Amino acid sequence: MISIITDIGLDHMDILGKTVEEIAEKKAGIIKKDQDTIMYFKEKVTDIIKAKCKNENNKLHLIENMDITNYSFNEDYQKIDFGEHKNIEINLKGKCQIYNAAIALECIDVLRKKGYKIEESAVRQGLKTVIHKARFEQLKDNPKIIFDGGHNEDAINNLVKTINQYYSDKRKIFILSILKRKDYKKVIEILSKEKNSIFIFTSGNNEEEYVSKEELYLEAENYLKGKIYKESLQHAIKIAKQEFKTDVIFVIR
Repeated sequence: MISIITDIGLDHMDILGKTVEEIAEKKAGIIKKDQDTIMYFKEKVTDIIKAKCKNENNKLHLIENMDITNYSFNEDYQKIDFGEHKNIEINLKGKCQIYNAAIALECIDVLRKKGYKIEESAVRQGLKTVIHKARFEQLKDNPKIIFDGGHNEDAINNLVKTINQYYSDKRKIFILSILKRKDYKKVIEILSKEKNSIFIFTSGNNEEEYVSKEELYLEAENYLKGKIYKESLQHAIKIAKQEFKTDVIFVIR
């Protein structure tokens, strides 16, 4: 009934294509005749989605930055106004989750226009309590351990923005494992810009699937001098919990 297209980035390139335009063409395949589509505006791909919607007589609901107002955040929630939805509290962290919440709210509005009865209290409770596993997911406090599974360029850039939004004054400890099918060089290049950080590279929990810690270490030497280590995943977490109790530990894999 409703096709929802979230942010389109360079991921699953072995299947979907080498550019965001090619990937958008593939993802546009979910757009159905005489129905509705919701997406957040993004240069290069919006025109592709618009053309597909026109061909399918599909109504496109395009969300833009100006549609989200009164943004604020604290350690617990992010808050926004979106259309008739005022002072919405969102349990997920990072600006990218604000855009996802706006898409969800637009979907609620479209469903209501189609006759579905959805209580506003249910919408608010849902966004206030939602948990997204492996997306800036806090696993432990004291020391603070945050787990994130983002491995493409867009996901890592969003991760860095979120880290600096909440923990700009803290030293960061990165425990990093990267799948072989991901662009590990780009991931390391982006994360290496995080100064006053310590990096521990691991081979993950499956050496056939993950880039070896030795390869990651060698690549990191192109950007980082000192404060880089290579350990097993289990030992890296043990070290971090014992030696970096006042820092923020990010497990990325």
